[in-house]
Amino acid sequence: MNHLSLPPLSLGQVVSGYLSKVQSTMVDTLPQASAVLLAAGIGLSTLLPAPALAKTTQSAPPRQDQELLSQKPATVELTLVSYAVTKAAYDKIIPLFVEQWKREHNGQEVVINGSYAGSGTQTRAVIDGLEADIVGLALSGDVNKIQEAGLIDPGWEKEYTNNSIITNSVVAFVTREGNPKGIRTWSDLTKPGVEVITANPKTSGGARWNFLGLWGSVTRTGGTEDQARTLVQKVYGNTQVLPKDARESSDVFFTRGQGDVLLNYENEVILAAQQGQKGFFSIIPPVNIKIEGPVAVVDKNVDKHNTRAVAEAFVKFLFTPAAQREFAKVGFRPTDPNVAKEFASQFPPVSQLYTVAEFGGWTSVGLKFFSDGALFDQIYSGR
Repeated sequence: MNHLSLPPLSLGQVVSGYLSKVQSTMVDTLPQASAVLLAAGIGLSTLLPAPALAKTTQSAPPRQDQELLSQKPATVELTLVSYAVTKAAYDKIIPLFVEQWKREHNGQEVVINGSYAGSGTQTRAVIDGLEADIVGLALSGDVNKIQEAGLIDPGWEKEYTNNSIITNSVVAFVTREGNPKGIRTWSDLTKPGVEVITANPKTSGGARWNFLGLWGSVTRTGGTEDQARTLVQKVYGNTQVLPKDARESSDVFFTRGQGDVLLNYENEVILAAQQGQKGFFSIIPPVNIKIEGPVAVVDKNVDKHNTRAVAEAFVKFLFTPAAQREFAKVGFRPTDPNVAKEFASQFPPVSQLYTVAEFGGWTSVGLKFFSDGALFDQIYSGR
């Protein structure tokens, strides 16, 4: 192949020839000329007269694609870590928030990734490195553990309305159709031959509520702690398995057909009926515990991810009537009083309702009942 040889040009010749071309073209090519000359180590201002530079500065229009790019905010991605039975509600709530945020913030997209499992399991996962921006757990005690790990600032309960509680529920009993074992009260769970299904309070927030419901059915109605311990020990003596969370408890009872009575969140029972589950009978004990579901922003993570503004807006959205209605539709008792009135017919009244505060709060409850070697371990090992 033949190659055409040309004599080399000096730098001066290159600059002189290019300058002639620049001066004969439209002004909007000047930026390109400047780039070439700068690459050669020569500033454009040394080669062009001042009027040409002034004209360039005044007349060059901004590029339209750059303008559009600057107006389009970057997508924000959040991680929501919650307990298993909230998924059905968040599947409806998250799109509502995403749509609202996009509408109100110049088309900005928000992606919220949900993680759902037992509350105790989720708590440990966040402490061990799951970088949640928001946690919606089954009990305030689990949020406190994340606070103690240095990920959530103290005082998180006061950051939002209602002490940062977004949902309420109560413990429900679920029996086989027709209630063949005649289960009506907490003490009925101790009957010989009654197999009880409840989750493991070591991994499940719902199971801790079940335990406190049992204990309080004695101590909050005039009984002693010794009597409460006897009742609880008999009930756990009737358990054959301890599923890891409330959702797995439902699967064991409904899908696998194990057990005579299931202890679970009222909302799980309502959701099961909505999903077409048949062949069961449900009871809301008139003496019951108020199950409170908290939410919190994980301060260390949102500051690391630069997602605080969107995370806080999402948490606030959970208290709005729109979000509260979605919680109510899948069986949670709303914390918004007006929404609660709308759904009053769905939730039977409870004549005697006690709270975790009456047990001394979650710190005391954790130490007394659920820490290693505490009452639950003693009761379960001695059943």
